[in-house]
Amino acid sequence: MLDIADELHRWCDQGRSFAVATVVAVGGSAPRLPGAALAVDAAGTAVGSVSGGCVEGAVYELCQEVLETGEPLLHRFGYSDDDAFAVGLTCGGVIDIFIQRISGHPQFTAALAAAVAGEAAAVARVVQGPADLLGRGLLVRPDGSHTGTLGDPGLDRTAAAETLALLESGRTGTALIGSGGSRCGEPLTLLVESSVPPPRMLVFGAIDFASAVVRIGKFLGYRVTLCDARPVFATPARFPDADEVVVDWPHRYLESTRTDARTVITVLTHDAKFDVPLLERALRMPVSYVGAMGSRRTHEDRLRRLREAGLSELELNRLRSPIGLDLGARTPEETALSIGAEIVANRRGGTGVPLTGAHTPIHHDATPIAGRVSPAA
Repeated sequence: MLDIADELHRWCDQGRSFAVATVVAVGGSAPRLPGAALAVDAAGTAVGSVSGGCVEGAVYELCQEVLETGEPLLHRFGYSDDDAFAVGLTCGGVIDIFIQRISGHPQFTAALAAAVAGEAAAVARVVQGPADLLGRGLLVRPDGSHTGTLGDPGLDRTAAAETLALLESGRTGTALIGSGGSRCGEPLTLLVESSVPPPRMLVFGAIDFASAVVRIGKFLGYRVTLCDARPVFATPARFPDADEVVVDWPHRYLESTRTDARTVITVLTHDAKFDVPLLERALRMPVSYVGAMGSRRTHEDRLRRLREAGLSELELNRLRSPIGLDLGARTPEETALSIGAEIVANRRGGTGVPLTGAHTPIHHDATPIAGRVSPAA
């Protein structure tokens, strides 16, 4: 539900009663990721989407049902060939959706407010388990503090720890809590939605290719910083799409700035005096991606220098160099596309091979969990 937080926060301020259907897990080629949501208020107004249109009608009706009964439910939509033809969907797939009346739950209202304010927070809800626990939730902050309850202090501590782990990586997904603390020995499945500031892309080297890399980073949803030690080249006028332009030695800036497990680093400097000390530090940081531009000869020389600087083979294996996927790229824009494609493949677990003739999944996503089942219709 945090993907439509702006609208839902307004609904809360207006005192509206509403239900939210949220994608919990998907299988096959289902069109939306976990966390995608559709909300329906008491007047029948709808906002958001859970399936790109193919099962929206059925989900809309379930939201109205939940609004009337107040009882949350987990529902699975499975697509057979006949079902897919009936709704105009030809890709196939399975989608698990949790529907719940949100109004009246202060921890959910607080989660929406945090998302609107751009604050880091995560909300966890029980989507599978004992009936009296369904829909109960916690709001978890980056410092590990939490509000709300699942009805048991032990469960709360376990759920908060699992939620914090997903929050720290900026992920939305499910977490399974063992049966030790839950009633009737039944494990609980939590849907955890994380709201975090945009991930960072650090682009080092104010060369002609960097402008295109900055643009592709913005297109992919990153907060992009361009850094170069040369003030004549590192200017906002040359890189208007960057969120910030920093004049500093690359390795010194990297040591002083905030990074996390979602940060991606692209090194475009082409100069050993810049990129070797920078990569020496970057490859020892718990960031998502480190790539460096250069020819294969430059790459071999760079590896030699990094080994002399004391980096291990395990650390060197993290380096994506020459940077990008093999697209036959020539122009700065084509090169930036190849770099962006490699970053997405690294983030999503893709192979980078053509889908035509391949036997790899199109979407590398979570498998469905369970629930009330019906075909898409």
